Amino acid sequence: MTEQRSRAIQKLKCEQWDVLIVGGGINGAGIARDLATRGAGLKVALVERNHFSSGTSGRNSQLIHGGLRYLKYFDFNLVREALHERATLLRIAPALVSPLKFLLPCYGPIDRWFYGAGLTLYDALAGGSGIGSHQALSTAEVSALEPMLESAGLRAGLMFLDGQVHSARLVIENLVDAVAHGAGIANYVAATISPNHAGGERIEGRDTLTGEVFEIRATRIVNATGAWSEAAPLRLVRGSHLIYPRIQQGDEAISYFDENGRIVFFIPWGENKDLTLVGTTDEDHSCGPDQVQISDAEIRYLKSIVNRLFPKFTGDPVSSYSSLRPLLLEGGRSATATSREHKIWASGDGVLHVSGGKYTTYRSMSEELVDLLLCDVAPGREFPCVTGTTPLEIPDRLNGWSGTVRVAVEREYALKLADVLYVSTYWGHERRLDPVWLLPIAREMGRLLAWTPERVESEVAEVMRSLPPV
Repeated sequence: MTEQRSRAIQKLKCEQWDVLIVGGGINGAGIARDLATRGAGLKVALVERNHFSSGTSGRNSQLIHGGLRYLKYFDFNLVREALHERATLLRIAPALVSPLKFLLPCYGPIDRWFYGAGLTLYDALAGGSGIGSHQALSTAEVSALEPMLESAGLRAGLMFLDGQVHSARLVIENLVDAVAHGAGIANYVAATISPNHAGGERIEGRDTLTGEVFEIRATRIVNATGAWSEAAPLRLVRGSHLIYPRIQQGDEAISYFDENGRIVFFIPWGENKDLTLVGTTDEDHSCGPDQVQISDAEIRYLKSIVNRLFPKFTGDPVSSYSSLRPLLLEGGRSATATSREHKIWASGDGVLHVSGGKYTTYRSMSEELVDLLLCDVAPGREFPCVTGTTPLEIPDRLNGWSGTVRVAVEREYALKLADVLYVSTYWGHERRLDPVWLLPIAREMGRLLAWTPERVESEVAEVMRSLPPV
């Protein structure tokens, strides 16, 4: 893999690129795949300053969904687009995106009718792309499904379908497919863009693993850096999750709206579905995109929701994670109410930017951006988008943990222990980590990447230093 990465860096330095994408989250990965598969003959490169999908794209609620809560803000177009994209992703990536049942317990006197009306609209907006209409459940049926659920005040329940995803690996698979169609990509490469003496843009690449600085030559630049973008004012909203031992007894997720209208999910999670992912929060974040972790207030809030819905549950969370939503700045709206609509625009220096949006709609956002770019690059010529109809071919995992590590290193660009723990897998979120458990994984990575014993120990120490609070 070190030789493969050296070749990728050398290719970045030596070739003239038609398009350079900066940012290796879901938007950058989707744009790279779209551009590489259009048949326009463009040379496409992508760089990411950390590991691919190590930020927001890999640490969300792991859902592909329309966004039921956005209906009350009248974001009908956003919900409709997301529901249609849900259907597309279920079709093209069934190994990573699968249908998931959701139970919405109704406690208030009008909840059954209020949320039922919302789900009726939700089903209608899905149109022919729906994966099933919602169903009403009696109090007895809800209690039979979830006997530990708080019964005081329970009036009814609603069952509907949405989608679940391993969000970090979907990013990787988009990038792998882009490479298969000729794109050049490199993680741990930071890009700095500045004017040059000829009136154009100079792109400086810096290998953050070795410190090497080099020039990248590209005709056009796409900024998909998300929370790290400085191109426009953004509202950074932190979303945090707690991971518990399994809470609910059924195989469905649970959606719960608190008294402020904020939705919290209880999602069956983990390789063996023996955990529950609880989240998310919506908190304004002011500490910058490199310092993101759950706050004490968020921990108290999520724990209070667990105690409220499952008062007899006594388990403690085993881990947590947080990430930032880079939302378009709007005045007068709460973090929860701020729109998830996206924006694509060109700045005065000719860089094309994308900000905002939902993970679920990444593919349609990418299609929109690439359409705009190709209108400029090749006006009057048609290069149809194929990402909505071409499946993402995802090979079976090798058996055992060592096989998973090998695939992560040889195919999924893992260069650090954290890359395996939090991107190729979610092992790092699924248990309380300790050095004894981590050491065999680090040694296996070291064998594949020719690490020294000191490097193996430092990788373990780095993971332990960066553990989030629970």
